[in-house]
Amino acid sequence: MSTIAADQPSAAPSPVEAALAGLPRVVDLLAARAEEHDRDATFPYQGIEAVHEAGLLTLTVDRRYGGPGGTLADTVQVLSQLGRGDASVAVVTAFTLLQHAEQARTANWPTAGYRRLLTESRRGPALVNTLRVEPGARSGEPPATVARWDGTGWRLTGRKTYCTGAEALAWMAVTARTDEPEPRTGTFLVRGESEGLEVDPTWDQLGLRASASHDVVLDGVRVPAELALGLNPSKGGAGRGASGAAARSAAAAAPDATGAVPAAELARAWHDLALSAVAVGVARSAQDWLVRFLHQRTPANLTEPLGSLPRYRGALGEIETQLIGAEELVHGLAPRVDRAEPDAVARTGPAHLLATRAAIAAVQQAVSLTGNPGLSRRHPLERYLRDVLSSRVHLAPDEAVLEAAGRAALERGARP
Repeated sequence: MSTIAADQPSAAPSPVEAALAGLPRVVDLLAARAEEHDRDATFPYQGIEAVHEAGLLTLTVDRRYGGPGGTLADTVQVLSQLGRGDASVAVVTAFTLLQHAEQARTANWPTAGYRRLLTESRRGPALVNTLRVEPGARSGEPPATVARWDGTGWRLTGRKTYCTGAEALAWMAVTARTDEPEPRTGTFLVRGESEGLEVDPTWDQLGLRASASHDVVLDGVRVPAELALGLNPSKGGAGRGASGAAARSAAAAAPDATGAVPAAELARAWHDLALSAVAVGVARSAQDWLVRFLHQRTPANLTEPLGSLPRYRGALGEIETQLIGAEELVHGLAPRVDRAEPDAVARTGPAHLLATRAAIAAVQQAVSLTGNPGLSRRHPLERYLRDVLSSRVHLAPDEAVLEAAGRAALERGARP
């Protein structure tokens, strides 16, 4: 029998495979510090560093820029695992991965600016996020943040809220409108260390406490002309309300004239599934803790652990079933979105809603099964509950998603 095949060295792993191989170690590191950062509401710099060193923070940098070229399917796999370790780190990572993925699809960033970001990413973690949300803003309104032309560049003034990772962002993609007679709306790339930029530590929420989702205040922050992207006439924008969700559903269901799914809809689909994966990862950690509890807990009136009782096994089976459904939904849609299938893109909004509901229900049931221990700060289950409940901040209102899904169903039914 020939031994040639056995003697041949195995092929070197791809950059994506190499990054994924480091996931278990990173998750363990995150889990070891998650309680501390949650308690003190401190930013998990070491956790982000671990994600970066494993090559996960730049997983979605396109191959043409020298990156691994990670897909949405790869991304949801990573984020679901990071969510098991520390939901705050997972959410911060998600928004940076989404930025690189959008650049891979659209090349919106100017070449020099993106090259600078990649250079910074080789030196250490370079976090990026889009800053859209403003205090008191209504769906469909142009941004209140104003960009004024100073003769050679733009000066940004305004306040953004819920800016995930605010204190550690290397770059911020800030939406703003110009003060021109006919205002234009665009995205302005702002360095996190810019003069006139201040992080207002407003984030003091129930969960995701280490995500540093503070307000960012801009007071005449200068942005070079070449870092102002997509300046278009201000017509408002699809927000997170019912009208925005309905517009999103209709757009996703109807490709443009070339048959391609609009870039904005692909971006939203990535967002939906990426944040769904984090929530499901948190729920899986809650289930893991519950399983250990059921194996170890033997009440005084029993001779066997709780896990031996049919009632608890059935309840655990209910949790398992919910999470299997959520995982199959998210991980099943992701490769279809990678192939830009219009039907799959249109379904990611409802998928986000269903996966988040399943994750929340699973953790709530775990808490219910464990009683007082599940609500004790001595155990992580109550943190998982707070984190998974807070994941709803990244989800459009239920009524908006449901109204959009209903509208799409009516439109399908009206077609000949």
